[in-house]
Amino acid sequence: MSSNGKPKFAMYWAAACGGCEIAVLNIGEKILDVDANFEIAFWPVAMDAKYKDVEAMPDGSILLTLFNGGIRNKENEELAHLLRRKSQILVAFGSCATEGCIPGLANLSKPEDVLNTAFNTVTTENPDKLLPHYDFAMPEGEIHIPAFNPVLRTLNQVVPVDYFMPGCPPESHQIAAVVDLVIKVLHGEASLPPKGSVIGAGGSTVCDDCPRVRNEKMIKQFVRIQEVQRVDPELCLLEQGIPCNGPATRNGCGALCPQAGAQCIGCYGPAEGVLDYGARLITAFASVIDSNDPDEIDKILDGIPDPVGQFYRFNLADSLLRAAKPAWKGNL
Repeated sequence: MSSNGKPKFAMYWAAACGGCEIAVLNIGEKILDVDANFEIAFWPVAMDAKYKDVEAMPDGSILLTLFNGGIRNKENEELAHLLRRKSQILVAFGSCATEGCIPGLANLSKPEDVLNTAFNTVTTENPDKLLPHYDFAMPEGEIHIPAFNPVLRTLNQVVPVDYFMPGCPPESHQIAAVVDLVIKVLHGEASLPPKGSVIGAGGSTVCDDCPRVRNEKMIKQFVRIQEVQRVDPELCLLEQGIPCNGPATRNGCGALCPQAGAQCIGCYGPAEGVLDYGARLITAFASVIDSNDPDEIDKILDGIPDPVGQFYRFNLADSLLRAAKPAWKGNL
């Protein structure tokens, strides 16, 4: 508790794009409720903040921390441990923290290949082929930059997490609902859900929120949506041969993409009870194929243009696969 009687709030941005930060600001006037009920103790993107100030705080002095982004380097890892110690409630906020998201796809490659792609491809002017040095001697002293970890890990693979809030980013109305809940808890008007719960999302699938009609129509091939001359605005996209991840994806977004004529790509992560997102999707996709021949079913599934991107775009780092063998380095 701060000197003004308000509990402390923190938010940190690790390996992510920054969309989660914008989503919080997009809750509009509700952000004033955060200011009215919390003291912002640490939020580097919104205020001047020093790690040493957080280190000086008593353990457990921050009531609520929203941690967005995966753990890609030593700085992310150190802040995850620091904020875990200082926070009573630590929330894995957004897809990158809960699942790894797009940065987690780098787990398919060796760290050396990731760095070479970043520093030595056509989008980067680097004629001397320089790569980062984590320790470098300067006249003023030795400089240290955060070391690049062999793989990206989710927040709960590094520290215990109290709650998980999925989404890429979480929908603003879901964030606002969670803010309301926490404020009610502070005022003794509500109780927090059991630790380990998913908050700010539903308990079913995107298909349950999607108004498109499902007839279990059988298909002979999967196609990219841009290859379809006319997408039926009423019929299930999967039954039109368009790979849609709705059957395995947790609801909470309002099925916005299918309603707009675009397939679900899975940004809210695995639905309740889904052990492995990719395995569940393969089963769902196979169920609409017009064949009982295993070889033909395999051939049709092989026609999916980007299997890894389709099945593990958002959750490779948190899946049963976790990473490709070249990236393992013995730390999985």
